[in-house]
Amino acid sequence: MDTQDPNQAELADSPSPNASTPLASAGLVAPDVERMAAPAFGATKVADPEFGPAPSGIFLAIVAIVSFFADIGSKIWAEQRLGGYPGYMNVTEDHLQFVLAKNKGGAWGLFQGQTESVRRPFFLLVSVVAIVFIVTLYNKAKPKQHALKWGLPLVLGGALGNVFDRIRYGHVIDFIDYRADWIKSFNAIIQKRVPGHIVTDHWPTFNIADVAICVGVGLMAIDMIGSKRGPKPKRPELSAIDLEVAHGMMKPATEAVGSADAVAPAHDSEPGSP
Repeated sequence: MDTQDPNQAELADSPSPNASTPLASAGLVAPDVERMAAPAFGATKVADPEFGPAPSGIFLAIVAIVSFFADIGSKIWAEQRLGGYPGYMNVTEDHLQFVLAKNKGGAWGLFQGQTESVRRPFFLLVSVVAIVFIVTLYNKAKPKQHALKWGLPLVLGGALGNVFDRIRYGHVIDFIDYRADWIKSFNAIIQKRVPGHIVTDHWPTFNIADVAICVGVGLMAIDMIGSKRGPKPKRPELSAIDLEVAHGMMKPATEAVGSADAVAPAHDSEPGSP
């Protein structure tokens, strides 16, 4: 009479997976094995190793605030130090000096000749639009856009610094004056195309906010150029085992080994084997 091994009988009585079982239809490994629930303290979302978390709004605020206060602090110093006689300070002979200036217009004296009723609303509106654009673009930035991550907060902090001046004074305080031979050559090239352009070796007076904005725009340009030339990132394909581990459905290694030993059929040792 044939006898059936108890372990084999237990395996025969266990339900077999079918297409109607959710785990089987998902193509997961060993769908008939009981899964371990995810721990209460575990993450609710699976982190994407390729794309990662989005840039933090706290980082945007910190860099923008530091840039803003650096600009405001330097302007307060310039007002106190350069407001009286002689009104300037030489930093590098024939190249760099600090001179207090009040710019009622924009970059390169733009809208300098317009009335206050036209100039102030225009620059305030442009600044508000720029700030909204910066915050919106930052929220859409990818984690790997490191240059953009730094560039946008710097532009935001610089814009806030100049807006603060326009609200408080109606003009922007500039105090950094730079001159060089290459600036004169550059202006000479412009004059050939724009006859009314004045050839000078002085760069338009600027401030720390302008420095932050220029550096930020440069970083944004680097990010745009790099994203067009570089390969597009691809999301990694996860196997069935990776999906089980990610969702907390697979048993720990020690428990899995114990279960395998419990259901493994007993094999008779062959004669002569230890």
